[in-house]
Amino acid sequence: MMHPALQPCMGLLILWLLCEQSQAELPICKESDYHFEYTECDMLGARWRVAVPNKQDTCTGLPDPVKGTQCTFSCNEGEFLDMRSQECHKCTPGTYSLGTGVAFDEWDSLPHGFVTLHHNTFDVTNFRLGPQKVNTLPLTRDECTATLSYAVNLKKPGVLTFEYLYPDNNVYFEFFVQNDQCQSTESDSRYMKVSENDWKKHQVELNKGNNVLYWRTTGYSFNSDIKPVLLKNIGISGVAYTSECFLCKPGTYSAKPGAARCSSCPADTFSTKGATVCHPCLNNTFAGRSWTCKPRPACTTSNYFYTHTPCDAEGKTQLMYKWIEPKICSETVEGAVQLPASGHKQTCPPCNPGFYVTNSTTCEPCQQGFYSNGTVCEKCPAGTEPLVGYEYKWWNTMPRNVKSFIFSSDLSDPERSTAWEVAGEYIYTTPGGDDTNLLILTLNVPGYRLPQSVSKSSEISELARITFVFETKCTADCTFFFQAVYSQWSSETVEQWKGTNNKQSYSYVIQGNNTTNFKWAFRRTEKSSRERKYSSDFAKIYSIHITNVIGGVASQCRHCPLVASQTSSGCVPCPPGHYMVSETGVCKSCSLNTIIRAEQPVGQAACVPCGPNTKRNKDFSACLSDCHFNIQSQWGLLHYHFSPLSNVTGFHSNVRFTTKGLRYFQYFNLGLCGTELGISGRVPATCVDNVTESGKKEVKGYICQSTVVPSGIRGQTVVSSQPVIIGDTLVGVTTQTSLNTISSPAHLFPSTSTLPDVIFYYRSSDKTQACKQGRAATVRMRCNPTVSAKDQITTPRNCSEGTCDGCTFHFLWESQNACPLCTKNHYKEIVSACVQGIQKTTFVWQQPLRCFGGEPLPEQLISACVTLDFWLKFGVSTGTVAALLLISISCYFWKRTRKLEYKYSKLMMSSGGKECELPAPDSCAIMEGEDAEDDYIDLTKKSLFTKIKSFRTERTVDGFDSVPLKSSLLKQEEDSDDD
Repeated sequence: MMHPALQPCMGLLILWLLCEQSQAELPICKESDYHFEYTECDMLGARWRVAVPNKQDTCTGLPDPVKGTQCTFSCNEGEFLDMRSQECHKCTPGTYSLGTGVAFDEWDSLPHGFVTLHHNTFDVTNFRLGPQKVNTLPLTRDECTATLSYAVNLKKPGVLTFEYLYPDNNVYFEFFVQNDQCQSTESDSRYMKVSENDWKKHQVELNKGNNVLYWRTTGYSFNSDIKPVLLKNIGISGVAYTSECFLCKPGTYSAKPGAARCSSCPADTFSTKGATVCHPCLNNTFAGRSWTCKPRPACTTSNYFYTHTPCDAEGKTQLMYKWIEPKICSETVEGAVQLPASGHKQTCPPCNPGFYVTNSTTCEPCQQGFYSNGTVCEKCPAGTEPLVGYEYKWWNTMPRNVKSFIFSSDLSDPERSTAWEVAGEYIYTTPGGDDTNLLILTLNVPGYRLPQSVSKSSEISELARITFVFETKCTADCTFFFQAVYSQWSSETVEQWKGTNNKQSYSYVIQGNNTTNFKWAFRRTEKSSRERKYSSDFAKIYSIHITNVIGGVASQCRHCPLVASQTSSGCVPCPPGHYMVSETGVCKSCSLNTIIRAEQPVGQAACVPCGPNTKRNKDFSACLSDCHFNIQSQWGLLHYHFSPLSNVTGFHSNVRFTTKGLRYFQYFNLGLCGTELGISGRVPATCVDNVTESGKKEVKGYICQSTVVPSGIRGQTVVSSQPVIIGDTLVGVTTQTSLNTISSPAHLFPSTSTLPDVIFYYRSSDKTQACKQGRAATVRMRCNPTVSAKDQITTPRNCSEGTCDGCTFHFLWESQNACPLCTKNHYKEIVSACVQGIQKTTFVWQQPLRCFGGEPLPEQLISACVTLDFWLKFGVSTGTVAALLLISISCYFWKRTRKLEYKYSKLMMSSGGKECELPAPDSCAIMEGEDAEDDYIDLTKKSLFTKIKSFRTERTVDGFDSVPLKSSLLKQEEDSDDD
């Protein structure tokens, strides 16, 4: 047996023998079995060239590593690096090379190195690739975030270039670069600008080292599908070298060695992949975008169109027929139609309103202050002003500011053929081209300005208006678009119509000078097709009219409703609050609390009364509320003061979800009331479309609405879009549930309070197909003293977005500031008992409380008081004093009576007993020499009992008291002495 220590060694030996045997059985590697690569550069900038097998364990005998070129080595454009000789060679004809870069211009499949990521739980489709978008990469079409990334290592600083088509501003499209540590590089152009009709080229500088490129789109839509973002022709420089040249695409060629780009083939020629020359098509064949020649079909009426020549000196125009270019049909094939004969003369249509016919039969605009119906210019009469704008109703030639072109996402040349042609009474879409192409008509406007007689007040929400009459006829799923372009990079589809539409009119209110371009686009079908199946489908526009255009012409004059701010307007000035009578030109005053119409329609009054509890502004152009409201109720006169709620307040509806799970809600801004004077000046509510950084759309009024989507893109918490005005005019303020055809049903917001709600009524002049009378809104102000926050605004329970019919919006605002101001009628007083000489009076609110602010609750009153014991003591003391006083008075008068009796008795005795005789006058008084003591009766020396007894005995028989007199006593003594 083998020693245990030798067993591992024998195992290794056997394994080595097996490996040698297996390598000996493998064939020697050929040049096609391997390729060369460079190792990473070392600190000195050196590297090695090594051979790498294409497949493992297929061959043996690879070349040994050799020293490679310096890391700074690179090849020029049109060259490639031959790794075997490590030298640059020119590309052969039929191929091209960027030299120090790579290019990606074919997207039949996702190129190697690109990675896609699609964040959407409802649709796992990543990027849609295929022949329907040749040479382009369409990004997301859904409500999701899609990301395309590509990692590249640059040996030196380079440049990235790519072309994109960004047609929908309901999509965020951003491009950014990260290094190998996932740190984004600084870039001012991270967010792409909307480019609906033309391919835009974007260029970014790249740093040396690892770079990860990201294209990311985030889409959202509520009404229609999202238009995808398209990419093509991605090129990256700075990779130091390319080891191969790329074949030219079909339809292109390179005839000489060392080509950096391939050239396109001329018309009616074709080429295959890697072509060095283009081959002409044979007779009755043509080269389409399939890069092969196909037989020409027989010409039909859909292959030509008609137009008119300018008017000649005789006032005639010629009817001309032309083939649609590029011509693909044949007139010699059996059944083909021939091009109708041209040259038939017709009478030229008149000039458009505001123009006149010159001697050369051309139409020229009238001068400022003149108007015309299309024949002769006339000066506006005194007291009127010209209504300037653009009005196109005759189409002999295309106006200077109107352009048309065909746009196809597969071609970069938009001027290849005509899209709209003039036809006298209308313009129409020409047949031909792909049915999926957009036939675009553009109208450029320099700007808008209100007539000088119209107030410049911020209450005017309509700066201008565009109205057009159109018609469509379709056999397929055609679509007619109308777009408002806010800037070079931003536009919005205002309205779209599908299928056949009878002749009709549409109006759009222009609210800012940023809307200076309009577009009409017609697409016959959305289904991709290489054939012209629906060329007979068309769209017609009969007339276009835009008001208040700067530098426009006037088709009529109107009487001035207000004072002209400048005399050059041609208006006869009237005092404020007056309007000019159209028949006489006399200024007439409007009645109290009325405003003047900006435009006075025929048969309607010039003055419009303001609604309840509103007052006209100083310009007589709008009715406003000063945030005060009075109402007579069972509690007396109630006064409301809504000024604390007059600032613009924002609120939103409940969160909702689209069918694909996108979360969104409706956001509202509300400016309740206020005037243009004082500290309560009204600031209009504003809603903004912030989808793109440039060309933001703003709408202003009392109430506006926008759709908000929560998002973390570009550091924003929400994305606001589709702003609309709900109310730009205050109709009135009342407690009634209806006002001027606007209704606010009480059942939408049930209430148990006996205090009525104060309702603000608003109306918007912005009319749509769904809301032909415009939108309206009601705001119920409900008293709730427990709500301290001023922004507690709710929508009806059954209509979470604020509206049940899409036209009339209802809101409930509960707040303590919506309560009437407190008065003395809202509190009562409670008087306490008298305790220790103190009595308290307390004031409390009557419950339930139905007021806030106003007169404050009085403080507690404290007053002195007297108890019952005090009044008892006071009564006893007063009674005692009164009794003593009564006794004293009785005694006094009794004594006085005694004296009088004494004097009377003395008087009687002095009369001598003779009746009817009176004593001498001097007997009734103390004469001179008499002693006063004679009249004194000494009674004090007798006891009370003795006095009473003597008093009784002294009365005589005749009833008189006997009064002893001193004189009688003396006389008696004298008589006794005589005896």
